Amino acid sequence: MSNAVPTLLTALVDDAAVFPPGSAPLTDAVPAHAGHRRSWYSELIGPLLLPVADRSAFLALACASHSPDSPAPGGQAPPASPGGAPAGPASHPSDAPASASAPAGAQPGSYAAGLLVAASQAPSAAAADSYAAVSLGLIGEPAALEAAIGDLPACTRQLESPVAKRGEDPLPGIERLARLMRDRREPLQWYVEVPLAWGLMSALDAIAALRAEGLPVAAKFRTGGLAAELFPSPSELAAVIIACRDRDLPFKLTAGLHHAVRHTDAETGLVHHGFVNILAAVLAAADGADPADLAALLSATEAHPLADRVRPHLDRERPLWAGFGSCSVQDPVGDLVALGLLDRPRPKDA
Repeated sequence: MSNAVPTLLTALVDDAAVFPPGSAPLTDAVPAHAGHRRSWYSELIGPLLLPVADRSAFLALACASHSPDSPAPGGQAPPASPGGAPAGPASHPSDAPASASAPAGAQPGSYAAGLLVAASQAPSAAAADSYAAVSLGLIGEPAALEAAIGDLPACTRQLESPVAKRGEDPLPGIERLARLMRDRREPLQWYVEVPLAWGLMSALDAIAALRAEGLPVAAKFRTGGLAAELFPSPSELAAVIIACRDRDLPFKLTAGLHHAVRHTDAETGLVHHGFVNILAAVLAAADGADPADLAALLSATEAHPLADRVRPHLDRERPLWAGFGSCSVQDPVGDLVALGLLDRPRPKDA
């Protein structure tokens, strides 16, 4: 295990390689994730995120990579028949199921697709090690999680669910997930994704009340997408961070956080938030800053002044922000190294 990752950055980046725009096949994403787990920056990386509909394909591949006389690296054998219903319609393309590449005729995301892919590949010790190294975060709408809850791979560490689309009341979906949380005895972290739209504050109150019950739940928000209206403004995001701070409510972010500093994407023209901007903002929020101060930090586009604000806090526990999903883990690693916030070990002399 590496000690190159400072406390502030521990488990900052979940591996969302199978989701757009990366869209890696499962057979590539799992070995790549295992490589991240063995790397010098391993402590920066959280679980591998998958659509819940792909859990059976993951288990089939895990079993195919392992000795038939040993337990499956995923923690259980694949079911004799498909376990649970496929995830319902995604709230955003980055929640769409992304499965292992299947032969013609196989349904993506299905157990059959995963099993066919697994059967076409020769098991290897390296493949078995890859699956054994994985911890999972599974994503799906409440109905999909209800169908899957008794059939999760043992390496599952967190569950994430969008409970409403923009303009819908998020409270029924939150209560539906709350029933699952209360019935689930295994220690899983839950993330409730709520739109940054109508009903947000009542949703935050409801999630905070669940935490007060002792349930392991946090909020989740989108900070990007395929259209400009899916990117909250700095003022809007600042208000959300303050609202979470005032409720002592941790949160996770997803979508659009491709680089460290706020920037305009050259291809789309969309302005993206920077994850170092957000680090600076949550540190300031935890120290009592007001929304205007946070909005200024979130609007900043000069990389090194932002890094200089964050650097003195590298040995501090990260407040409020659980982290974010990235479809290309190497991008945040490279940005953090370039800003001097993460030290790449020097090669040992031969």
